[in-house]
Amino acid sequence: MTRALDATHDAARLSWLESANDPATDFPIQNLPFGRFKTQADGAWRVGVAIGDQLLDLQTAGLVPSGDMKAIMALDASARRQLRRSISAGLTQGSAQQAAWKTALHALCAVELGLPCDIGDYTDFYTSIHHATTIGRQLRPDQPLLPNYQWVPIGYHGRASSILPSGASFRRPNGQTKLPDQDRPALGPTRRLDYELELGIVMARGNALGEPIAMADAEDHVLGLALFNDWSARDIQGWEYQPLGPFLAKNFASTLSPWVVTLDALAPFRVPFTRPEADPQPLPYLDSEPNRAQGAISIELEVWLQTASMRRAGHAGEQLSRANYRDAYWSLSQLVAHHTVNGCNLRPGDLFGTGTLSGPAPQQGGSLMELSAGGNRPLQLANGEARSWLEDGDCIMLRGFCQRDGFRRIGLGECRGSILAPLP
Repeated sequence: MTRALDATHDAARLSWLESANDPATDFPIQNLPFGRFKTQADGAWRVGVAIGDQLLDLQTAGLVPSGDMKAIMALDASARRQLRRSISAGLTQGSAQQAAWKTALHALCAVELGLPCDIGDYTDFYTSIHHATTIGRQLRPDQPLLPNYQWVPIGYHGRASSILPSGASFRRPNGQTKLPDQDRPALGPTRRLDYELELGIVMARGNALGEPIAMADAEDHVLGLALFNDWSARDIQGWEYQPLGPFLAKNFASTLSPWVVTLDALAPFRVPFTRPEADPQPLPYLDSEPNRAQGAISIELEVWLQTASMRRAGHAGEQLSRANYRDAYWSLSQLVAHHTVNGCNLRPGDLFGTGTLSGPAPQQGGSLMELSAGGNRPLQLANGEARSWLEDGDCIMLRGFCQRDGFRRIGLGECRGSILAPLP
């Protein structure tokens, strides 16, 4: 899992595309995330790399044999790393490819961005102990954290067909709910719609059925990370989740950002993976020296809300919270190793959700259920509005970025989704 730094991470490296040299861009030449796009002239999905305010069509540039993301996922980790080096070299100031590659550029504002790949299976994890403890206190005051949490990376199998691209809207879902003073449940729109600040882990090469992936090899099977919002209907969830876990409260919509930032691009932002000394340490199959040394990744994550009235007023939105992925209780290598320890086979395009990523401070909650104390303390917004739960017309925007002295800031772009009124 160790990823050595090389010339592609050099903060002094500049691109012949000037917008990539802007200190404020999410997509400098040190990033080069993968995604898919369509043009008006060609309705087929093609694979590209974001660079400044443009994207580079990898097939037109002669870097991949087809416009299918599967061509990149089929590569082993060393070949993907070499592809990154080739893209970086061709986009660097003074490159001999500059004239030819200019014809392979498209303005980001002029193309349609979609899901970064076709999603196969989807597993959602529960990797933030801060989120798990806060939610647990609301549901089980006497035992907020269940006994298995510190031993097992908890997860459930989600619904891949309702994963939406960033920018898509969805209708408020209907489902069964039951209030404490009701004798019987009722069917209707959720009244406790929530977001969840997550990262999506996109798989590259898979494994054969019956062959677990060891910690040492886990990251070689990961294409990279994207922003992910796993929308949740908390009142539907509270009624249905016993005994088999989430169902209709989760499968109506999840939103994934268009760009997959590779683990190679994230190499400068690795930090030690640690546990409090008093906590149980991972079982041997979930432990390794490289994971302890740099298994965590420092990614700043933000949640923004734009209400319908803000939008009418031309207001870009208000930040609700901020957290960091380094605070997760389980690393991505541990998720891959645990998911496959029973022989489960992963396939290219499978998606893991990290689960809601919350920080240790109360204001770092990754959901409204945390920030509003289960709806009991509404959030007061600067424009005078308040939110315990999301309302029709609300738009949630997730953003993420990495920064460290001596390296260029890189971003994950944006994950945006909006809520429509339910069907009548």
